[in-house]
Amino acid sequence: MRVLFIGGTGNISAACSRLCLERGMEVFLLNRGQRDVPIPGARFLVADIGDADQVDKALGDLTFDAVANFIAFVPSDVERDIALFAERTRQYFFISSASAYQKPLVHPIVTESTPLRNVHWQYSRDKIACEDRLTTAYREQGFPMVIVRPSLTYDTVWPIAIGGWDEFTLVDRIRRGGEIVVHGDGTSLWTVTHSEDFAVGFVGLIGNGNAVGHAFHITSDEILTWDRIYTTIAEAAGVAPKLVHIPSEFLAELDDRARGSLLGDKAHSAIFDNSKIKQFVPDYVARIPFHVGVRRTLAWFEADSKRQRIVDETNETMDRYIAAWRQARGAGHGSKMTRRRSS
Repeated sequence: MRVLFIGGTGNISAACSRLCLERGMEVFLLNRGQRDVPIPGARFLVADIGDADQVDKALGDLTFDAVANFIAFVPSDVERDIALFAERTRQYFFISSASAYQKPLVHPIVTESTPLRNVHWQYSRDKIACEDRLTTAYREQGFPMVIVRPSLTYDTVWPIAIGGWDEFTLVDRIRRGGEIVVHGDGTSLWTVTHSEDFAVGFVGLIGNGNAVGHAFHITSDEILTWDRIYTTIAEAAGVAPKLVHIPSEFLAELDDRARGSLLGDKAHSAIFDNSKIKQFVPDYVARIPFHVGVRRTLAWFEADSKRQRIVDETNETMDRYIAAWRQARGAGHGSKMTRRRSS
């Protein structure tokens, strides 16, 4: 089976590439060749997916059993892919996002039939628009799309809301005894998924013609509070955390960059029903609990000093959040928010 991944070396996609190779698939990775990520056995096609001439030259007359785009974010990306791959593949996978599900949720159990709507985050609205365009292409011209919605998936990043997910800043701050910000009161429920677990569900869909036209989320069944997520990271780092709880609404008013990620996603409890992916991929089960997976992430960062970036802006942002919250509470402006539970 021949597959093409657009991207293929990222936090989620590298695990998918490796698992495809383990299962004997012929794997092509189309990207700009800027990430030094070893994928032994893969064939690299160096091109910018946004440059039609480069892509045509790189692909030549190749056709594929499956194509997956891990770096499509706006409708023009999938519009280009529809034209490019309609005659080149039997399956086209669009990697969407579970943040596309309605926020706040009407019901905390999320299934693939949960409505898609996000008034807070443009990123999510763009993913929804991509899904809409692909659904139209499937209905009107039979374009063989499959939609996959990861939630917060980690391997070479930290699955956090605040603190720099592709940096070493948070762990360094924790080890220095610094305070870290947790949105809300820390008790809202969330799910984080290791990329190797996600890969089992995703790769299991490749070659399954019955999946065409469907949407799937693929997550762990482990349910954690945000306090537990940050505390587990601190435990892996060998210290006790100093958590500062700040309401999501306050953070969103303080910093518009936090509005989408919090009010449009992580501020709301979400429990994913994985019945559908398990029906299509019977061997799918998430086997890596967070307390194990996060130690693997820490080991990955600590294996190379170049990965241990400390970003001053991230520290300054957390300090600013904490100072603003304490000032607001001292002035009495935060009393209403502290009395109610805010996720």
